[in-house]
Amino acid sequence: MFKKILIANRGEIACRVIKTARRMGIATVAVYSDADRNALHVRMADEAVHIGPAPANQSYIVIDRIMEAIRQTGAEAVHPGYGFLSENMKFAQALEAEGVAFIGPPATAIEAMGDKITSKKLAAEAGVSTVPGYMGLIPDADEAVRISGQIGYPVMIKASAGGGGKGMRIAWNDDEAREGFDSSRNEAASSFGDDRIFIEKFVTQPRHIEIQVLADQHGNTVYLHERECSIQRRNQKVIEEAPSPFLDPATRRAMGEQACALARAVGYTSAGTVEFIVDGNRNFYFLEMNTRLQVEHPVTELITGIDLVEQMIRVAAGQPLPFAQQDLKINGWAIESRLYAEDPYRNFLPSIGRLTRYRPPIEEATEARVVRNDTGVYEGGEISMYYDPMIAKLCTWAPDRKAAITAMREALDGFEVEGIGHNLPFLSAVMDHPRFAAGDITTAFIAEEYPEGFQGVTLPDDLLRRVAAAAVAMHRVAEIRRARISGRMDNHERHVGTDWVVSLQGQAFPVTIAADRDGATVRFADAALRVESDWTPGQPLARLSVDGQAVVMKVGKIPSGFLLRLRGAELKVHVRTPRAAELAQLMPEKLPPDTSKFLLCPMPGLVVKINVAEGDEVQEGQALATVEAMKMENILRATRKGVVARINAAPGASLKVDDVIMEFA
Repeated sequence: MFKKILIANRGEIACRVIKTARRMGIATVAVYSDADRNALHVRMADEAVHIGPAPANQSYIVIDRIMEAIRQTGAEAVHPGYGFLSENMKFAQALEAEGVAFIGPPATAIEAMGDKITSKKLAAEAGVSTVPGYMGLIPDADEAVRISGQIGYPVMIKASAGGGGKGMRIAWNDDEAREGFDSSRNEAASSFGDDRIFIEKFVTQPRHIEIQVLADQHGNTVYLHERECSIQRRNQKVIEEAPSPFLDPATRRAMGEQACALARAVGYTSAGTVEFIVDGNRNFYFLEMNTRLQVEHPVTELITGIDLVEQMIRVAAGQPLPFAQQDLKINGWAIESRLYAEDPYRNFLPSIGRLTRYRPPIEEATEARVVRNDTGVYEGGEISMYYDPMIAKLCTWAPDRKAAITAMREALDGFEVEGIGHNLPFLSAVMDHPRFAAGDITTAFIAEEYPEGFQGVTLPDDLLRRVAAAAVAMHRVAEIRRARISGRMDNHERHVGTDWVVSLQGQAFPVTIAADRDGATVRFADAALRVESDWTPGQPLARLSVDGQAVVMKVGKIPSGFLLRLRGAELKVHVRTPRAAELAQLMPEKLPPDTSKFLLCPMPGLVVKINVAEGDEVQEGQALATVEAMKMENILRATRKGVVARINAAPGASLKVDDVIMEFA
């Protein structure tokens, strides 16, 4: 077994590999760029080597810099994680030439499967069902439009060397094909150093289901069942689960056997994933093979009990798999929610900055549930604009799907993140969505259910009442504390009122509260709810029992009440005396400023392109500018007809949120 391995990656996956290596007694080496000098993976590793400036193309994907770090530290093997050099054939060859083990597949398998065009041809030759498309390289946008017309819209434009949703666009007409080709090629060149593009038919109403395979150097190949990855945004997976709520045993076996056959055909070893698109009749079509560890591998580990990173290390060391296909059973259900540094209220645009508060839920592992959080950040750390916006992967396991969803709801409500925009509210909203609960999902789920973007959640009346009861009980505790601190009263509790009006989500609830030693009873006009909690003022997380049901809320203070966040909703909750509530109804509402005459930068990023000039007349929907953040291009469009009066930013400019890019007459 290896004594020292280098992790050629960063963030949560580097931390994940370090944890397993440490458990196996293997020393680890981290590499880091200027931006990651104080990163968590650097702190966790036994050694760390600086490899260059912040941009990945000057550090993490520069093979020579990684090779020098290997020589400097004497590492015997390299785990590439995912992204960066994980599917780079030249990197695997360089390691082989140096006599260093690659904890991944052979370079020949990377070459065969890592290129999406080649892999589809090989899959077809192996008898695997593939999606119709054009597998040749496409030189320019005009050819992309012609080919798209031949295949028939809608089509998927994809980077041949792509992954992680980068370099992918769906086109429904010629204009979108032309625009999508240019954007995909630019993203592919920026992220992978390879701008080759291909086009295939986009299957409508599809499910994205993938098979995890694992193979050793002794001819043993197995599949570790499937993962459902259909909850996607911009072709980037957001929520995954294992197993899929859609597959039956026969389809699962057929997909698994095809995945293994494909792996054997290319001499594959190590962990890999064969991705399929599955239609409503359970017909499945090969999409691609990822010749690396997947982001969502934890859900497979949770339902099989197998540490995939450990098996990758053992396979690279020449050891055989310690199990056969018949040993791999499905135990329970697992769900993964990807926590991203992105603002769901701004169409999920990236957010960067300092994590002023980062408190994940406590990890646990019992027979009833598992809570696991794979992360690469810490409180006080910076979220950089140079890399993927992922903060953490929150996973839960339970004996069945319903219990796993319940565990995820509670874990999300207990996850504290402040200082940046993040998608926790959206993740919570999906967990409560009836379609998700029923397993009725496709890759179009987000587009169909949130066509105008995510605007927050409206809580149902029964939960709203529980929140109101919790808020008035918390307000009573805060009032007693204020009276005690001020020294105005001897018997503080006696002088705190019992009649209140709780206003939230456009509703007002007159209530009466009666407290005792163990809690309080909150009476509404037609019901009474019992509230029990040990919350004290100033705590940012409140855990309460309301009418026998757990309520977990993130708590902020506002005048005459609280800012409460739970289950995807952000509520301004006011607790007032009846007279104060009456007067509050007379207060005018402050309107937001009119920004319709400005094109504002929606996220921190770099201006890539300005499409118009001062004096140009623009139409609704016309592309005005392109801004890049975290290696994703975002095209900003006109929301109405107008004339460009002034342009305030040029290509290459670095902008903050709400910086004015251009003004309209």
